[in-house]
Amino acid sequence: MDRLTENKIVLIVRETRLEELKARFNTVSQARFYVEQLGGDFSDYEKEDITYRDAVSRAVQSLARFGRLQVVHRSFLPNFIFGPEDLVVAIGQDGLVANTLKYLDGQPLLGVNPDSDRYDGKLLPFSVGDLETVCLEALHDNRPVRAVTMAKATLNDGQSLYAVNDLFIGPKSHGSARYTLHHGQQSERQSSSGVIVSTGLGSTGWLAGMMAGAQGIATAIGMHGPRLPREINLPWDTRELVFTVREPFPSRVTAAEIVFGRIDTTTPFAIESHMSERGVIFSDGIEADFLDFNSGCRVEIQIAERQGRLVV
Repeated sequence: MDRLTENKIVLIVRETRLEELKARFNTVSQARFYVEQLGGDFSDYEKEDITYRDAVSRAVQSLARFGRLQVVHRSFLPNFIFGPEDLVVAIGQDGLVANTLKYLDGQPLLGVNPDSDRYDGKLLPFSVGDLETVCLEALHDNRPVRAVTMAKATLNDGQSLYAVNDLFIGPKSHGSARYTLHHGQQSERQSSSGVIVSTGLGSTGWLAGMMAGAQGIATAIGMHGPRLPREINLPWDTRELVFTVREPFPSRVTAAEIVFGRIDTTTPFAIESHMSERGVIFSDGIEADFLDFNSGCRVEIQIAERQGRLVV
């Protein structure tokens, strides 16, 4: 078959819930027994799995006619090397698009919704049936692309980590993070359950939940005054980040005054760890890809030097 391009096309896939259950219980029958004995509907897992597998199969058939196709599971993303001319396609949920985007360096990314009845797909504007048209346009630079600002965490030993939605800095498991937070000209020693730094794309995710929780608590205890917004909707390409401190605890040696703010090129942001162990930094919910953040570590958070590129 004659290829339309020599550019490589990389299709990113993920496991379904049924595959996760099968890995846990060894067989589908044992997984079915586990779910149904707890009153769950196992047929929903099967339907989701069949729909996703069918979507991936059709995507492979469609993409293979354009160029050299490589299918990559999301678990291999941290170590996968993308070529500068690759066209990347992610088929799954919105989170898969964010997980993929942070490992790219300028390559365009298409998000494909495998099951529009199940997923809202804010980052999944295309269906499998759109792939032939959209890929052809993308390969010839005839398709609009939206820029996505990313965050970057850089440790004082040179290690770094990118984020498309948000960064988490705090304890590996439930517990208290101890650190000194620096924002602009202000500094404060804190104890909390961690710090979240959100991008414009991530401003409707974890950050929105933090805002809603703060508003709900304030309302429940009868606080008066200006009503807090339920969420902050920032443009995807905004050149600023937003940080929030989770559950800050004031004590004799810690404070809780610097708990929310914006980070841009004129307002630096850094954190020094005072945790002897189990301190971590991870991004976009991928806890397996993390940086250790223990005593002696200092991290600077800033707007990344590169942007993501989402085909729309």
